[in-house]
Amino acid sequence: MRILGVNAVFHDPAAALVVDGRTVAAAEEERFSRRKHGKEAVPFSTWELPSASMRWCLERAGLSPADLDAVSYSYDPALADPSGPGQDVAWEQLRLFYVERVPHFLASALPGLDPAKVVYVPHHVAHAASAGLAAPPEAGGGDCAVFVADGRGEATSHLAGSYTDGRLEVLARQPLPESLGLVYEELTEHLGFHRSSDEYKVMALASYGSPTMLDRVRERIGYEGEGLVRASGVDWKSLTEPCRKGEEPTREHADLAASVQAAMEEALLGVLGWLHLRTGKRHLTMAGGVALNCVANSRIAAEGPFDSVWVQPAAGDAGTALGGAMHLASLAGETVEPMPGAELGRSWDEEELRALLDEADIEFERPSDLADAVAAELDADALVAWFQGGSEYGPRALGHRSLLANPLNAGNLERLNNVKGREQFRPVAPMVAERRAGEIFSGGPLPSPYMLFVHEVEPSWRERLPAVVHVDGTARVQTVSPEDDPLTARLLDRFEERSGLPVLVNTSLNTAGRPMVDSPRDALECFGSAPVDILAIGPFLVRRHARAGQR
Repeated sequence: MRILGVNAVFHDPAAALVVDGRTVAAAEEERFSRRKHGKEAVPFSTWELPSASMRWCLERAGLSPADLDAVSYSYDPALADPSGPGQDVAWEQLRLFYVERVPHFLASALPGLDPAKVVYVPHHVAHAASAGLAAPPEAGGGDCAVFVADGRGEATSHLAGSYTDGRLEVLARQPLPESLGLVYEELTEHLGFHRSSDEYKVMALASYGSPTMLDRVRERIGYEGEGLVRASGVDWKSLTEPCRKGEEPTREHADLAASVQAAMEEALLGVLGWLHLRTGKRHLTMAGGVALNCVANSRIAAEGPFDSVWVQPAAGDAGTALGGAMHLASLAGETVEPMPGAELGRSWDEEELRALLDEADIEFERPSDLADAVAAELDADALVAWFQGGSEYGPRALGHRSLLANPLNAGNLERLNNVKGREQFRPVAPMVAERRAGEIFSGGPLPSPYMLFVHEVEPSWRERLPAVVHVDGTARVQTVSPEDDPLTARLLDRFEERSGLPVLVNTSLNTAGRPMVDSPRDALECFGSAPVDILAIGPFLVRRHARAGQR
């Protein structure tokens, strides 16, 4: 079957294509529209479809809309209650109005599509498939426990269940208004950040505080039993005054973030302990926005009862596009293959890149050994924009659309945050050769190819890698193997030969408020506007004039 998956109902609109159980393509609309998160998560944006990413997925496979056997849409209006608890009563009916008409909207966006081929997949079921079916066999793909948690689906906020022979059994659904995801969104807004967008900033801020308010927070956030939680009705102002947007958070704000983070982790461990007892499964797979909380993920891996924990790299709503398509393939009796990696988006070959660089009328070179040339620049403390292969599906830069730096220079943290226009309390991540990761990092699963866990940095390495060590002595690690990414693995090897360090700083190639770079034109625009020294785009190098003069 040829199945196009679509996510559009809340935020992070995306499309994915699954053909005969195999993932062919997946991309987020923000990478095409250049609008971060694609749209706001409000009812009156529900009509906005990921038109560009849908068309690209079909083009990638050489298909037309008429060739599709089904289109999954990751929200089922039959399960929604617009006047129920946790709903925006004034506006929810509008969301449903759009969703109920989405087959016709999709047919308009994809001329030739039969509207009857559109199938509604429950939101959390789509999330579950994106984890339980997409995971590799060694992580239990198709035979595992699965847990999904986010702000909300139709009328629930989390799902706990299991996969056996690729079929889902749901064991618990959390009714709204209780929602760990919505509570964290409320906290994000209370701390002066943008909700449904900046929750990762709250996680970083929590490391600067202590859980001094944990007892009070536990009154409203905790595990209730039978796979369910309490998570609503927090009186934020009674805990701290709100932080205004643009203001620097105080220590009290950091303490609140730490307290909520700790309470959420406790609640998750309660649910997952119950899930393990109910299923007896060795492996846990996770998705949903809450599963992007790397700190919680590491605690689950360390203290939870499962032998392994695998998190969908596109754990947010974008991942439901892939999950919805996989779910329909499984229901049709097809064997669903694990996702091959996160690099599922657009790519350009050497000739296409050369033509674009010629068109831009800028000087560039083609070194005989790109990895060695870039390693030399990094060893000399250059900031390198690294644009290689297919773009990543999900919010993490994983060596395809990355900004790289030398981890030995402690000043590179401030330097990168300035380049990107980010808050200075936010850390940057290490990219490490998989073969060396175990001697430098501990306390989290290894290998860690998708940067979804935090690890303790061994004390003997902290002074050697100051740019990537967070205030609490941890780092959000990405491991790189030559089998998965030979070019980036070679770059790490060449950098180690020069510096003695098998680690590079890796952060996303973008600036504040903008999505990650996706196309070569995006890369050139970012390079032209930000103080980055080198652009490595395919096999080519573009240098700043000042940098070129140092050769």
